[in-house]
Amino acid sequence: MADQVKARLLDEVRTYHRDQEQDTGFVPGVTPVLSSGAVLDEDDRAALVGAALDLRIAAGTHTRKFESTFARTLRMRKAHLTNSGSSANLLALSALTSPQLGDRRLRPGDEVITVATSFPTTVNPILQNGLVPVFVDVELGTYNVAAEQIAAAIGPRTRAVMIAHTLGNPFPVAEVAALAEEHDLFLIEDNCDAVGSTYQGRLTGTFGDLSTVSFYPAHHITMGEGGCVLTGNLALARIVESMRDWGRDCWCEPGEDDRCMKRFQYQLGTLPAGYDHKYIFSHVGYNLKTTDLQAALGLSQLKKLPEFTEARKRNWRRMRERLDGAPGLLLPEATPGSDPSWFGFPMTVLPDAGYTRGALVDFLEARKIGTRRLFAGNLIRHPAYQDRRYRVVGTLANSDVITEHTFWTGVYPGLTIEMIDYVADSIREFVAKS
Repeated sequence: MADQVKARLLDEVRTYHRDQEQDTGFVPGVTPVLSSGAVLDEDDRAALVGAALDLRIAAGTHTRKFESTFARTLRMRKAHLTNSGSSANLLALSALTSPQLGDRRLRPGDEVITVATSFPTTVNPILQNGLVPVFVDVELGTYNVAAEQIAAAIGPRTRAVMIAHTLGNPFPVAEVAALAEEHDLFLIEDNCDAVGSTYQGRLTGTFGDLSTVSFYPAHHITMGEGGCVLTGNLALARIVESMRDWGRDCWCEPGEDDRCMKRFQYQLGTLPAGYDHKYIFSHVGYNLKTTDLQAALGLSQLKKLPEFTEARKRNWRRMRERLDGAPGLLLPEATPGSDPSWFGFPMTVLPDAGYTRGALVDFLEARKIGTRRLFAGNLIRHPAYQDRRYRVVGTLANSDVITEHTFWTGVYPGLTIEMIDYVADSIREFVAKS
């Protein structure tokens, strides 16, 4: 009886969704052309409501199913859901400080190579763990670091590399992974903007010791909020799980007791023998878990990842073709050997353009075309980092150019070809008059 009532309710939910989401058509200059956003259908709404009807208010069966399915999708052994992509980055780097790693563990004062053109939460975990970021520049066009720049930055205290694939465009991750292996460095891939991208035919997020993903609405699939840490290393996976779950040593799910069949037989630290394993803590951890409501939405979204990926690629190609040869603009290029699932379409206004980035952005925004800066630009120019300890290798000249002259527009699956053409035509109209 309950199942029948639930089925009727979910049918009503789907009807409600169709009534609410009727397409009114695109009106240029009136309908907003967003830079990013979630694409949600009636299956997504029904998944959320279904989980709510089941009172899935904490991590549970949907969470475990998503973790196993997502790990298989990205061809990794383990995936651990978190409450955000930023938390995923914090967990991934914090895991490398675990005493369980012995002499390989990262310690305060150790250096982690990263890029200056970055989103803050790729870099913040380095500082939050008492480590020293080593900043290198990126190349214009791909907006990624070259492997040679990573090699030049390696010093006696370098222990890890942590870099994002910029706007879905892979950095040369195979070469960076080879450098990391040669110098016994950990590699963390911030894959938050690049789910579905490949480098040399291999999915990004599978080259490093750890990788991270975000499920914020702007990203490739969404849970509203949420993130994930993935790894092929079971020892690292266990550390990530412990740190995510308060730092506890026990691996039982909440509400589950004695999976190991010796809950009261452990002796760890200086605790008395037989201390309840559910309350033994092996790490200084957090509670960064997600909920089954979010995981239910994620499972629904995950089914659509292939079509979302193709839509991003299609929209990017269309923009690139329509803007080819536009005067004064440096257009984006995929990293050689890569096939990006693009997050956005970055453009840099050249010094001799005869117009400014600000003027072009103002023109586009007035036409309801959403624009974004390339995240923080040169991160060390922000007030949050003025008194922080870091090292810079080489100049950050391109990062400064990006800070002043780079912006991006959307290619996410919610944009139609008509919208993409409107954006490209608007840009061409502006540059022709300048």
